[in-house]
Amino acid sequence: MLDLWYKNAVIYCIDVETYMDANGDGIGDFIGLTQKLDYLAGLGVTCIWLMPFYPSPNKDNGYDVMDYYNVDSRLGTLGDFVEFTVQARERGMRILVDLVVNHTSSQHPWFQAACKNKNSKYWNYYLWSKQKPKDIKEGIVFPGFQKTTWTYHPEAEAYYAHRFYDHQADLNITNPEVRAEIQKIMGFWLALGVSGFRIDAAPFLIELQQADNICEMVDDPIVYIEEFRKFLSWRQGNAILLAEVNELPEEQSRYFGNGNRMQMLFNFWANQHLILALVQEKAAPLIEALARLPEIPEVGQWANFIRNHDELTLDKLSEAQQEEIAAALAPDQEKMWIFDRGIRRRFAPMINGDPRRLKLTYSLLLTLPGTPVINYGEELGMGDDLSLPERHPARTPMQWSSEPNGGFSTAPSDKLVLPVIDEGEYGYKHLNVSVQRRDPESLLNWMERAIRMRKECPAFGWGKWQILETGHESVFAHRCEWNGEVAIAIHNLSSEPSHISLTLTDDKGSYLVDLFEDQPDEEVLKISQDIQLAAYGYRWFRVRR
Repeated sequence: MLDLWYKNAVIYCIDVETYMDANGDGIGDFIGLTQKLDYLAGLGVTCIWLMPFYPSPNKDNGYDVMDYYNVDSRLGTLGDFVEFTVQARERGMRILVDLVVNHTSSQHPWFQAACKNKNSKYWNYYLWSKQKPKDIKEGIVFPGFQKTTWTYHPEAEAYYAHRFYDHQADLNITNPEVRAEIQKIMGFWLALGVSGFRIDAAPFLIELQQADNICEMVDDPIVYIEEFRKFLSWRQGNAILLAEVNELPEEQSRYFGNGNRMQMLFNFWANQHLILALVQEKAAPLIEALARLPEIPEVGQWANFIRNHDELTLDKLSEAQQEEIAAALAPDQEKMWIFDRGIRRRFAPMINGDPRRLKLTYSLLLTLPGTPVINYGEELGMGDDLSLPERHPARTPMQWSSEPNGGFSTAPSDKLVLPVIDEGEYGYKHLNVSVQRRDPESLLNWMERAIRMRKECPAFGWGKWQILETGHESVFAHRCEWNGEVAIAIHNLSSEPSHISLTLTDDKGSYLVDLFEDQPDEEVLKISQDIQLAAYGYRWFRVRR
């Protein structure tokens, strides 16, 4: 059997600077994060995904990298990073780090050297044009905040390409020297203990721009992904690439290949339709979305999520569907909507903190075919601060206790990297780890129990899945089978209780063992099994032959 550790992983996303501050300067750091590893291990996390922690001007939350071979001095040292990876490994947790190589900061030494000397090798590290090429409308990644994809640089006397902000200059992936540098970066962090990379903006990474200095042309630039995967596999056989790919299902197969490219892709398609299903309280959007996903190779896996660190993007839905979701989850669009495509809120306030809907949604996350990815603070139902600009409302510091600054930092509040939420129902004084640990009915305690159950049901991550017929428009049910084990999950998306007849063609004569409640095993005497579900209810079953 292949040892594909990521198939049954629980991935937890952390921004080091907003997680835990150990030295009291108002900024989270690796020493603080290391101190919280026991908390993460207790929650059931098996893999930590770190957002960028490299030296950076921090104009885009660290995604404007100035040095790929170091740690931002505000967050610690390389020694602190290595100690963190060692301590995580001792607790059974792997580390993924962001690989942001679509672009660099305009303050990166490579870009600075290129601007000063066109004969420098670094000139061909970027994409230049003597005349400004025509902007493509779809090329603007941040509508309302970004005006163009080509900006003139006076010192270089040329226009440089940037699919993101103008302070993030695109790298020339067609240059073999750039690809060799990317492999060197990967090798460096693998040597320091990481188990793989989250590839930022993967489609833009392999996109070829028409510019003056293209070094080579290929029929399909996806071959560059194969190069990176081949290097990764030879350098560390069990390391993985997890790609950010928000494209239509028909386009996603190419990123998996036949198992020789990315091992994992974020499932943006299912995510957007899951949100639509929750708003409509109907299973059809999710069922139809899953049915449209392509077949993936044996080593491939979907990474499922509810909210990530960016906006909740809805760009693959119709305008009418986006408006329906916005009306329900972001009624004040002027404050809550961003980039003409998404919502800049955390999930809990979108649904008014309803504990039934929170547990229903995260039950879906933990059982959908694939691997669950949890953003820090989701296990608490953390809120947002809409007074902050752009995507910062959902990036406030972790709330550990009712102590000042939520226990995140001992610094004066005006020195924090971002303000802690201190007012309203999501304020740190009553929504924090310490309070929820002591409440047996809290979301945190429920999440810990649900994650433990998810890890005991590897069929959800490994198994061949199928949608089950329920005869009810609001109930989503699916069955996963792997290595002789069968797991079934049923979710009622409606605010009304439901009574369904579950069609179990392959399981007649078996017993359904309820995994969450102390219920007697239900014998499947006929193909159609009667099941009761509470409003926003869910049930997990293991099939016992």
